[in-house]
Amino acid sequence: MRIFVTGATGHVGFRVAHAFRRAGHHVLGLVRSDAGAVRLDRHEIRPVLGTLQDPGTWKGAEDASVLVHVASDSKSDTWAADRGAVEGLLALAGKGASPKTLLYTSGVWVYGSTGDRVADETTPLAPLPMSLPRVEIEKRVLSAAGVKGIVLRPGCVYGYGGSITAMLFGGAAAGSLEMPGDGHNRWATVHADDCADAYVRAASSGLGGEIFNVTDRSRAPVRRLAVAAARAAGFTGEIRWVPLEEARKKMGGFADALALDQHVDSRKAVARLGWQPTHGGFEDEVETYFAAWKAAQG
Repeated sequence: MRIFVTGATGHVGFRVAHAFRRAGHHVLGLVRSDAGAVRLDRHEIRPVLGTLQDPGTWKGAEDASVLVHVASDSKSDTWAADRGAVEGLLALAGKGASPKTLLYTSGVWVYGSTGDRVADETTPLAPLPMSLPRVEIEKRVLSAAGVKGIVLRPGCVYGYGGSITAMLFGGAAAGSLEMPGDGHNRWATVHADDCADAYVRAASSGLGGEIFNVTDRSRAPVRRLAVAAARAAGFTGEIRWVPLEEARKKMGGFADALALDQHVDSRKAVARLGWQPTHGGFEDEVETYFAAWKAAQG
């Protein structure tokens, strides 16, 4: 298949693009810079120099049978860019004789805190204000006519030193590890490679109008993740658990997202896509993940 991936040099997007290429597909990756283009070329991913805001720069994407939206744009209005990119992709998806598949990257934060309840794809959503626009974009993708729209809701993606777990390593390495809440909450997580495998399987499934959670089976509280990260980084100080009200003053709504307590079920992806997470959780190989994070710092 011919695949077009936005955000192809991002933490998740690169692993997704790379997984499609490993599976034997012809992959085009949207990238902003010449340096990013060189990185994609090294991994046999054909770079498309352009921006989310200008679909006219997405050269070759109109010939793709699968469109994968993984990008975000922190330099502008994130949700406006996200909505605009989805509209551009839907316009592309409507071209050609056969319906295209559009994979949209959402996330488990749309469930809000689940506590001891298990959330699956049928669970009513309770998004934080910062995640509310994502719910509307999900609906747009799933309801689009003539398109096989699929929504993927990954957990917090770890591995290769990136994503939210990088905060733990960064704080520990800097000698000041602070996290909002009390640490007894749980994050729904997934390794970057397992996450990418779900995208490849979804694209090949022939399905449309479906939502898939993408999380592993680890259920460790954040307090344990922080202790593991501190140990791997050689941090011997005290981890500070910051009351939410105080954390909001520094981090805004992101503090509430980090304090979510979630148990998210991914059995639908296992049953319908044949997907199986192969990594046991962030704690299992935390020293490896720290080494990857440290190497990425240059």
